[in-house]
Amino acid sequence: MSKAARQQRILELVNNGHPIWSQDELRRELIRAGYDVTQATLSRDINELRLLKTPEGYAQPEDQAARPLPSLERLLREFVLDVKPAQNLLVVKTAPGSAQPVAAAMDAEGWPEIVGTLGGDDTILLVANNPTQARKVAARIREVLA
Repeated sequence: MSKAARQQRILELVNNGHPIWSQDELRRELIRAGYDVTQATLSRDINELRLLKTPEGYAQPEDQAARPLPSLERLLREFVLDVKPAQNLLVVKTAPGSAQPVAAAMDAEGWPEIVGTLGGDDTILLVANNPTQARKVAARIREVLA
């Protein structure tokens, strides 16, 4: 599974209301969720996410809680492999395990041409208002990939 998906899952675990007291506990929760992660990788993730160890367990700094996802541009560049329009739909192929974080980031951007997204494991179905807008979104995504 991708780094972005793993880090998103870490944020979900830390923010779910159930305190995570240690790296080992967080690692066990990730393994239970299907992420095979070493202590060294988890330590790097905690550092990159700037998580803090508080008396209530791990937490995000207040200024980071509002934006848990990496930028859409970064996710598109890092994980999108191909974009294929089909009428008012786009099929966006991603690296395995990356479709959901990319779809969530696209939803969060609020592009007016996009009605909605559906993210699987390595494919996103993107619904645009009409075929013209679908082609515009495809061109916008391809521009980031170039």
